[in-house]
Amino acid sequence: MAVDLTAVIVAVTQDQPRVLVIPGSLSPRRAAGGPPSLDALPSGPLEPGHRTLEAGLRAWVQTRSGARLGYVEQLYTFGDRDRMRDGASGARRVLSIGYLALLREAGATDGGGAAWQAWYRYFPWEDWRHGRPAILDRLERPLRRWSESGGRRADRALRQERAAVAFGLDGAAWNDERVLERYELLYEVGVVAEARRTSPVTLAAARRPVDGQPMAADHRRILATAITRLRGKIKYRPVVFELMPDGFTLLQLQRAVEALAGVRLHKQNFRRLVAQQGLVEETGRLITATGGRPAREVRFREDVVLERLAPGLRLPVARAAD
Repeated sequence: MAVDLTAVIVAVTQDQPRVLVIPGSLSPRRAAGGPPSLDALPSGPLEPGHRTLEAGLRAWVQTRSGARLGYVEQLYTFGDRDRMRDGASGARRVLSIGYLALLREAGATDGGGAAWQAWYRYFPWEDWRHGRPAILDRLERPLRRWSESGGRRADRALRQERAAVAFGLDGAAWNDERVLERYELLYEVGVVAEARRTSPVTLAAARRPVDGQPMAADHRRILATAITRLRGKIKYRPVVFELMPDGFTLLQLQRAVEALAGVRLHKQNFRRLVAQQGLVEETGRLITATGGRPAREVRFREDVVLERLAPGLRLPVARAAD
């Protein structure tokens, strides 16, 4: 059994949350004239020369993508059955230790063969900033067929509850933090392409997989885990400052948080929360490149930057009429 280190590297650019990937077009299979491969997260094997897991991750990411990581935290250990590596003694199962890393926009440049992609390319049903995504209408049909196909009445009721809670059906509220739960349910139902690698096609998946770009191995599951972690963390720790430039406007901060959470926020309530929690201070300068009137520049207070356990932002989600 081998051990890999895999990084989900996130930046927010132009109001889009982006993740650094190794494009499938650059894979060895594609270069050799083989079938097209899928985007993959930067990863590499843990080697004896790596002093720590994190040091190994940083070294591999810099080698594969050219990015120098700042903030890094460990996510989870992944070991799906389709995570295999060919070797001299045959295919070996690979465990991957996943990490979440955050970069500021100024450092979010392509390099080393890597490219930035909007994470909603892989999870289009997660972006509610412009209202309920149309793709949910297509997802709802196989979800309901799956819910109704359980054997006993209790099984069908449980399936219906899981689908409703995860996807906000039948009057249930949408919870932005259930990213991994939604992906896992779609995998179980069989409507994401990755499910077809190891499972028979189910009734719900009789047609083509739903939109949303699949990824190599279990990398979309790793990305879903990272999005879940980050969406939860911005509500109780000010990690969003890791993604912001040194100086920014309150509107830029709000747009960055909205991009990560996938929801629109109530403007005045958001600013009230930022002020109440004492997260930022004015720099005394104005930012003119706002597309409108000049806006006051702010920055995160020094004690907030030093104290990572400070409160995060309790997102004041805007109603449709706001």
